[in-house]
Parts: sequence; C-alpha cells; structure tokens
Amino acid sequence: MKNIYSTIIMAFLICLMPFFTTDAVAQTWDFQEEGVSSTDRTNLSADTENWTYDATNDRYSNNKALNSETLKANGTELIFTQNIIFTAETSDAIRVDIKKQCLTLNKVSTITIDNLEKGSKITVKCKTSSKTEKRGLNVTNITPESGFFNSTSLDDQVNIGTVTEDGSITLTNTGGLYIYMISVEKEGEGTTPEPTTDHSVSLNSQNNQMRLTLTSNDIKYYNTDEVKVSIDRANGIVNVSPVNGTWTDAYTKTVKNISFAKAEDSGSEGDIDNPEGKVKILESKGWHESAFVKWEPFADASSYIVYVKGGQYEEYTKLDDQLVRNYGTYGRADATGLIAADNYSFKIVPVIEEKEQDAAANEVTGIKVINYKREGFCFLNGNTPGAYNADGTLKANARVIYVTANTAKTVTCPVIGDKEQTYTGLQAILNAYQKGKETRPLCVRIIGMIKDTDMDALLSNEGLQIKGKNNSVEMNITIEGIGEDATINGFGFLLRNAVNVELRNFGILNFMDDGVSLDTDNKYCWIHNLDLFYGQAGGDSDQAKGDGTIDIKGDSQYITVSSNHFFDSGKSSLCGMTSESGPNYISYNNNWFDHCDSRMPRIRTMSVHVWNNYFDGISKYGVGATSGSNVFVESNYFRATKCPMLISKQGSDISSDPKGTFSGEDGGMIKSFGNIMTEKTQYYKYVTYQEDNVQFDAYEAKTRDEQVPQDIKTLQGATSYNNFDTDASLMYDYEPVEAANVPSEVTGWYGAGRMNHGDFKWTFNNSIDDTDYNVNKELKEAVTNYKSSLIGIFGDENASSGETGGGETGGEPGDTETPVEGEIICDFTNGTPSNSAITMTGTKENYRKEDTIIDGVTYTNSLKMESGTEISFSTTEKMTLTIYFGSSSTKYNIKVDDVKIEGDSSSKSLTTTIEQGSHKITKADSCTVALIKLTPIAE
Repeated sequence: MKNIYSTIIMAFLICLMPFFTTDAVAQTWDFQEEGVSSTDRTNLSADTENWTYDATNDRYSNNKALNSETLKANGTELIFTQNIIFTAETSDAIRVDIKKQCLTLNKVSTITIDNLEKGSKITVKCKTSSKTEKRGLNVTNITPESGFFNSTSLDDQVNIGTVTEDGSITLTNTGGLYIYMISVEKEGEGTTPEPTTDHSVSLNSQNNQMRLTLTSNDIKYYNTDEVKVSIDRANGIVNVSPVNGTWTDAYTKTVKNISFAKAEDSGSEGDIDNPEGKVKILESKGWHESAFVKWEPFADASSYIVYVKGGQYEEYTKLDDQLVRNYGTYGRADATGLIAADNYSFKIVPVIEEKEQDAAANEVTGIKVINYKREGFCFLNGNTPGAYNADGTLKANARVIYVTANTAKTVTCPVIGDKEQTYTGLQAILNAYQKGKETRPLCVRIIGMIKDTDMDALLSNEGLQIKGKNNSVEMNITIEGIGEDATINGFGFLLRNAVNVELRNFGILNFMDDGVSLDTDNKYCWIHNLDLFYGQAGGDSDQAKGDGTIDIKGDSQYITVSSNHFFDSGKSSLCGMTSESGPNYISYNNNWFDHCDSRMPRIRTMSVHVWNNYFDGISKYGVGATSGSNVFVESNYFRATKCPMLISKQGSDISSDPKGTFSGEDGGMIKSFGNIMTEKTQYYKYVTYQEDNVQFDAYEAKTRDEQVPQDIKTLQGATSYNNFDTDASLMYDYEPVEAANVPSEVTGWYGAGRMNHGDFKWTFNNSIDDTDYNVNKELKEAVTNYKSSLIGIFGDENASSGETGGGETGGEPGDTETPVEGEIICDFTNGTPSNSAITMTGTKENYRKEDTIIDGVTYTNSLKMESGTEISFSTTEKMTLTIYFGSSSTKYNIKVDDVKIEGDSSSKSLTTTIEQGSHKITKADSCTVALIKLTPIAE
C-alpha cells in the first residue's frame, strides 16, 4: 500500500472537483481562497467578445449587459461563479479580479441564488472599493442577523442572515464592492457537521494516511490500508468505510480536499546472515553519509577490528579504533564520511589474545547510505561549510580528532599560528584557530557524553567557543557526534567570526546560557541534526527552560538551521538583533519543533526562509517577525499551534493584549505559502491579509513565486516585503516537499535530530502538552539524570585517526582556496570577498567605499590593490577571468599569476583565460577591484 499515491490521488481529485459546485442548496463560493482556475482563465482569455482583460490590474470585465444569466466565457459557465445568476445593465459592471482575489461588482448589479430553503444561513464577506464612500448590499428574502445587509460601511463586512422563505435571494450592491466570499448553509447543517459516525484516527507519520480537509479547514485522518472511499458527486458526499467492517463515515458537502501523506521512511536494513561459530550481527543500517553495525559479544573476545567496504572504498578498510565501542550487551561500530551508495558492507573480526580471528568474522552487506540535504543559505554559490565535501567525504588535508570524556583535556592537534605548534585540549585546539593562519580542515568527532567538568576550558557563561580571526577567513571545522548517543552535557557552543563551520549529530542538554549561540559576525555556518533539550534555568521568568536554544545574532550571515529536534524549548531561536547591517540571509528547514513555546524563529532585521518544518504542539507562537524583517514561511506543517505566525503590533499579536508580544517593536513582513494548519486548539489565531488587509498575520500567496505588492505594509514601521525569495541571485536551489508530507519526512529515519533520533527517547502527551508552556517536570528530571550507556572504546582511545581527506577542497598549510566549479561572481561590498572560493592571502586587505555600476548593479565597496594585496583561488577547469575595476581607478592593469595584464579603459575591465589550477591576482598599478567573475569555457 505504500506506493498507491500516484495511481489514486488524481482519481480522487478528478472526482471531487465537480461535486462542490453542483448544488446551490449548500455551497460556498470562496473567491479569495479558491481563486480563478486555469480553465476559467483560458476561457476568459479566449472570449474577447464578452470579456475585456486589464493587464495592469490582472482582471476581466464583462463587455455586455446581463439579464438574469450566469457568467460564461467561451461558451462555458465559469467555475468561479458557478450557479450564481447575474443582472447588470451596463458593461464593466462585473469583474473577475485575479489580482485582488475577489469578485468585484464595479457598478450596481444584482446577484441571484435560486432554490434555497427557509432558514438557510447566508454569509457574505465584502468591502467597499472606495476609501471614502460607504457601500453595502441590499437584499431580498434574507432576514439580517449581523453585519451590514441593507446598510453601508467603510469597514470590512461579514454579513450574516437567514433565508426568510423558500425560494430565491438577491444581493444588490449600492456601489463598487469587493465580494470575497458567499456561503449558503442549510439550517442546522453548520459549516462542518460531524460525519454520521467518526472513525478517523490521529495523525500518525508511521502509517500511510488519507487526509480529508473539511470546509472548516479541520483535517480528518484515515490509515489508507484500513479504509475504502466512495464519492457521491451528485449529492456532494464522501463516504469512508473499512476494508473489513460495516460502519460508514459520511461527509456531506463538507470535504474541501482529499490528499495523502506517506509514511515516514524507516530506512533499510543490511543483509545479515549469522552462521554458527561467527560473530552474531544484530542490526546494521545506513544513514546520512554514515552507517553502523551492532553485534553480540563474541566469547573470549577482548576487542574487535571492524572494516568497511563500498562507496569510495573498493576494498575492506579498517575503521579507526575510536569508532568501535563497547556497550556491554552489544558492540557497535560507525563509519562516517561516506558517499551516497547502496553497496556498503561491514566485516566484524573478533580479537582474542591480541590475534584477529578471521574464521569467526562475519559480514553484513547491502547497506544504503544517502547524502545530507545540502539546501539553505549557507550553501549559496556552491559553498560547503565544515570539513566535509558536498559528496560526504573529508576535504583534502583534513585532520580528524576524537574526543571522549577521558580525552577532552588531553587530545592533541598541531595548529599553524605564527608557527606550527601542538595544542592540548579541545578548547585550546579551537582557540589556536583564532590567528587565522591554519587552513587545513578539522573534523572533531564526539564519542559518548562529554560534560562540562570533562573539558580543558570553557567560556564561563557560554561553553565551548569557536572563534575565527574575522568573518573572511575560512575555518572549515566540523564538530560531529558519532552514532546515536553523542551528547554535550552542561555547556553549549559560542561561535564568533566563524566561517564555514558545521555542527551535526549530537545532543545538547543542561547548557549554561544558549545551546548554540552564533553571536558575532559568523558566515556560512550549518547547524543540523542536533537534539536540543532543556538548558539551565536563568534568572528571568521566561528562562525556566534555559535561555535561547539556537540564537543567531551580531550580523551573522548565510546561516542554515536544519533537521534539528527541539524538545519543549522555551525560546527556540532568536534570529537577529537591531544592529545587523546585512545581507543577513538565514534559512530554517526540516526542523521538528516538538511541543515548544515560541521563537521558531523570532526575527529582527533579517531575511529568513522558513520551510518544511514540523510545528508540533506549539503553546505560544511559531514564527514572529519584527523590526523590519522579511520572512517567507513555506510548506510547513502546523499541528496544534496557537499562533502559527505573528507580526509585531498587529493582527493576532495584539488581539488579546494591545501591548503585543514583542516589546512594542516595529513589524516585519511575512509571506506565507503552502502551509497546513490542523488540529487547532481553542486558542488558535491566524489572519491572512486577504481576510483582513489591516490586522493581518501574513500575506497568503497563491504561488510560491508570487511577489508581495510593495503597497502592503506593516501597521507599525511601514515595512513592505522585499521579495528576496523571488530573486534568483539571492536564493539557493531547494526542493520542498508538500506540507502534508512534512511530519513523515521530519520524524522518519532520515529526519530531524541525531541518527535514529538519538538514544534519549521521549513522547509528549498531546492532550496536555499541546497547550502547556510550563516546564515538563518528568522530561526535566529525565534530562537532568541522563546517563550514557557507553562503557568504552574497544581499541586505543588515544590512537591517531587513519582517515585522511582526499576530497576536492582544502589545501596545504597556508592554502585557503576552495576550487572553483561553475560560474563564480565575487564582490567586496561588505568589506570582504562575497564568495568563499575567493580568499585574501596577502598582507594587505583594505577597501574603499565607492559606487561602481556594473551591468546595472551598484557595488558600494571595492578592494584596494596594494603591494601586499593578494587574491587567491583555484579552478578545476579552464575558465575566463574577468576583473571589473572600481569607479576611482584610472589605470586598468593587474597581475595574474605574476604576469601583467592590460585592461580596457573604455569598459574599465580586463578579461583573460586561465587554465585549471591555483591562481593569484596581485597589484600591477594602483587601482581598485569591484567585481571578479570566473566563467567556465566550453570545449
């Protein structure tokens, strides 16, 4: 049943389309929500005799008077207004308004709806098209109950009444009026009556499920292998019944959509055979660029040697000693740094009396490994943070060190400063990178649990500090956990001036201040697949669960936070302060906000993409936008979320308290698209711009690439949306899944958090925890008392790693180059190279503020070419190098690989061809450089 979707989804949708519009007795015309179908647009466009298209305003107007007739185009009744009868004495009285997402009665017209029953409820949402003239609807055969029927108003109107007698009703506008929605409900029917019986089940990402979205936007779930569905199109009824059984859940005119959510991917087991007399293998699976094997202790074995084969390893290759660990009742080995492949094998060889027992060795084969999804702003322009290449292998010249509770103070690594020197202790090793002269990538692998008391040193109120020289010198550091139980206990991470740093696959609990603080001038950092628990309680009332879990501030740029599992975080993620100068592009994707309170994220000043996250029982709010920020919230799944999105000082933010949530800060603008909000609690609040164009929480886009009009602004601060997400030069490549599949993606084997979702398991009680923002005492106790089950390393805990980087990036000491692939563009607008493939390796790095216009783009800063200035890069193919000089330059000559090249004074640029390899640009004459472009040459 897991692959049924492609064959039945379209069948259901085709069946569903007509039955919503076959009967006016109970029907909703939601012009704003449903919009104009592609079929209607095609017919309107083709019928120039009856309709005129206004391209500027994206709307169609009738060319002829109408006399008690339905709206037709190209001989076909419009789906947009099906079963509504119109009377209009003049042309341009009726408009199908695509841009404004409404039906516009531009001149006095009459709408008639026939065959209604006495007592049926009529609801009309509308608004005058004038800023100064009150307008409304005059009605017949309707008894008004609330709103402005038979009256006028300047405000948004929600007009409600009941049908007085069986028959027709009419609605006649007094002047130009926008109609957003008309609904007819039979007496006693309501908008979403329960089915005659209700056998729906809860959301369960472990099962394939059918989702019925009701007209109330509530969702009913059914396991697809347990039910069958029939549709009565004539009467608008969806019947759900069991494969084996007699009950029927009948939904009458209340199903808006049927869709399907796939079960989470649980990964695939390797092929195991356990012959007599050999090591008994218990389990083996692949994950993201890693794989593991577990086995039963072998009689008399004191240790084990484990080999891996497949992927980049043509022959069996020994794993480092530290990767082979003892858990008492089983042994376990993990291999990491693997490319994606489905042919990996492990061989476990027991060691008895210091001899490998090959006769007792056993193998597991057919293990599948996939890549991490490298999507987000930290990967812009081909950048790859950390010590690993994009294919999962270590970068060239990478060093690997292992850190355990026993070795955190004693681990050693040589680092180049003024000279190469060996440093002892993890914090001391990382501190040595502050000089900015060590360029060999570093991979730090965490084994088991490391407590604050195990460390050689920590920053007093934060934890382990990763600090670079400045935000233009790459560090290429990865800190990763091995297996599913790597844990940091009692401290967090502080990143400053960190460029190309990656944190992955470990848990953080009982941290001091923030779990991860990207504090000052960080760039191209990737924080992913972490399990994040309670921190230490702070002194403020909102710090009972710790302070920030992952905070991004201090002008940090191009940061990606992805596939992390937040457990009941109080303040999940602050994103931005007030001092950012930009560009500050941040992305959050595939995270599991598991019964958290707020800040997912809470954004100031920055441009942020929030997509494919699972908001699972959120007691306060999800995304908060303030201080001129811009946020694109795309294809997320909000389950039991009180306020999915908030804009400071408007809409739901001030609906209960005029002070709002965000200390009175100016608003930031939110664009929303493709999100699902379900299992709404009694406290749920969410208002789109289309529902209320003043007090709104987000602008609801019809398509992901729709641009938000610039005249739509926040109430406080007048922030308009900058449409960063539709700018191809700013956005990265990514492939979001539909929101319906987010829970299974995020909670599956390849989903959020550590491998196998870590060794610490916790299930929340939705009936309590969905709305409770207090500390979960049981969870707090379990986190505080967590103990590692690791007993030790089978081999030498202090052994040097046998792994060496052999990938595409990295270099010898002093070489900071990242080889160029594809077209590369680098400017210096922010006082540093904008592309990590271009590095400054000389003794002079000074900039001049000047405006230089190149191909219509203004660059505000240029690099001064001085005697000590040197620009370095390497290429993997033959390329064209183009250098654009700054506006202050009067000479246009420069040295490329010590050869003087003469530029063109008319274009203020020079172009030359370079071969594959390492290159440098140095001064020939005094000048400034505004832009460097490298373009592959097709041969």
